[in-house]
Amino acid sequence: MQGDRQVVAMLNEVLTCELTSINQYFLHARMFKNWGIHELNETNYKKSIKDMKQADDLIERILFLEGLPNLQALGKLYIGEAPQEMIGCDMRFQIEQLPLLRKAIALCEEKQDYVSRDLLEAILKYEEDHLDWLETQEFQIGAMGLENYLQAQVKGDD
Repeated sequence: MQGDRQVVAMLNEVLTCELTSINQYFLHARMFKNWGIHELNETNYKKSIKDMKQADDLIERILFLEGLPNLQALGKLYIGEAPQEMIGCDMRFQIEQLPLLRKAIALCEEKQDYVSRDLLEAILKYEEDHLDWLETQEFQIGAMGLENYLQAQVKGDD
């Protein structure tokens, strides 16, 4: 099915975001694992896997619309060097991603591509939920202090 060229281009922009996110969250996960911070490792690892699944859905949709998915483009990775900085970098990435998703949803609505719109709305919901989780982590660090927060994140059976 021949899709709207603007929609395909926008889906590729969102795909670039997801591919970037996979790399950022995966690296942060492995850094947390290396430091023995199991809970943050697990959360970041699951986020990178979810992003991979979202990228896969976007690739399939772009191909269905007879477009060519661009897997060569990557955005800027925000990599922290300490746990609190890493959470801040992830928040920055999430906040920057949300306007693109909203713009893509609006375009799909305008072009009456409701399947792509629904796909993007599901991604937006997940990304907003993750941003909420990140904001909660920052609140907990402020309320508990970094040392107590990190101690609470160490549990796990790795």
